[in-house]
Amino acid sequence: MVIYPPGFRTPNGDSVPVDNITILDTTGLYCPEPVMLLHNRIVDVAVGDCLRVIATDPSTQRDIPRFCQFLGHELVSEQVNESTFEYLIRRVEQG
Repeated sequence: MVIYPPGFRTPNGDSVPVDNITILDTTGLYCPEPVMLLHNRIVDVAVGDCLRVIATDPSTQRDIPRFCQFLGHELVSEQVNESTFEYLIRRVEQG
């Protein structure tokens, strides 16, 4: 079990355990590009593994949780930093 990244915490403060993480850096891109790239990249992530999305577009705070809810992926964690928004998404097998 790997604890990664150290800055990500669950709502109760626990570290987020994950096995494999792919990073998608969408900094500097604006709606709809971050979600379009997320949609294209998540299919390359193995079921159960995670995709870490780094964004600078504030609309991702609305769009990425909705994307996860709509497609059934698990939004493990989201974090607002000084200049970025970071999301940890676990891919769930589609029925």
